[in-house]
Amino acid sequence: MSLYVNEIFYSLQGEGGRSGEASIFIRLTGCNLQCDFCDTDFATGSPMNPEDILQQISEYPCQWIIWTGGEPTLQLTEDIITFFKNKGYKQAIESNGILPISPLLDYVVCSPKKDYAQTKKNNPFADEIRIPVRAGEYFPSPEELSVARHYFLSPVFSSDPDETDANIRYCVEQIKLNPVWKLSLQIHKLIGIA
Repeated sequence: MSLYVNEIFYSLQGEGGRSGEASIFIRLTGCNLQCDFCDTDFATGSPMNPEDILQQISEYPCQWIIWTGGEPTLQLTEDIITFFKNKGYKQAIESNGILPISPLLDYVVCSPKKDYAQTKKNNPFADEIRIPVRAGEYFPSPEELSVARHYFLSPVFSSDPDETDANIRYCVEQIKLNPVWKLSLQIHKLIGIA
């Protein structure tokens, strides 16, 4: 029972419904999508068993794990989730939602990027839906998505500040037109933390 882990780090959740909360991020290797705006290195990693991961994260005074990637559902099993649950950890996942997500997790973020119907079929409920959006780009209505407690539009951050500003303005306009959506900024990028 091992996982290919790209990185483990301790920081604040930078976006969405748990924004600002201390969390241990475990980034798993591999993804089933190749989004052109992705800003994470998820192609490389090292095998780690749950005991190795536990030893590394036990130094942090936090009981929240965020499984992220890449796409964590490609590797994360219910046995691994149960292992960390039995050690007292709460666990969240950030997934594109194409594959089924375990109901054992404490907080589910679906961030569908392409196959919205498949996400809704495999994961009919989520704590939050977070859609990355560029200016002028189509995004689905909440009715086309899984039922969730929160619906967020997340402007894509670019190396071009003007493009980032345009993406933010577009999301703000769309939220004002349909207030079921909320704005999720990547505050970790705005304040310069990991």
